[in-house]
Amino acid sequence: MTNQDLIDALRAADAVQFGEFELSHGGTSEYYVDKYLFETDPDCLESIAEAFAQRLDADDKLGGVALGGVPLAAATSVAAGVPYVIARKQRKEYGTGNLIEGELADGEEVVVVEDIVTTGTSLVEAVEALRDAGATVDRALVVVDREEGGRETVEDAGVELESLVTASELLESQ
Repeated sequence: MTNQDLIDALRAADAVQFGEFELSHGGTSEYYVDKYLFETDPDCLESIAEAFAQRLDADDKLGGVALGGVPLAAATSVAAGVPYVIARKQRKEYGTGNLIEGELADGEEVVVVEDIVTTGTSLVEAVEALRDAGATVDRALVVVDREEGGRETVEDAGVELESLVTASELLESQ
């Protein structure tokens, strides 16, 4: 699967939109990548899962960042035949109250998957939660790097960030 194939899949799912958009960190942008459109489109989700699966080893475990990383982790888990865990943003007030859902052994290596990285804050929080639960996290795979400082934030946390597509690539192909 080529980079252009992934860009085409994102566009076919109508996930790349232009206008004026407010972003979660409070800034604004002239374009928006709607993760809910690309994660709920079966063809696009399959393309992303296959691209992520090609970057994994057979003994990797995935960590999906709630909410957007969970469908990506689930689809990639099936495509690659590897297990995954879910990193919650906050503990539930009921049930087990876990921040990490699923089986995780102490010292187990986890590759985190996420939809879009802008500032990198939510990805780093998930990495910290996984590390606090005993995981070793050195890599993260993301669909889109908006190239707004997120890569640096993630790498400052000791995690190698690999994106399928960058904002520059998405915008130059419009």
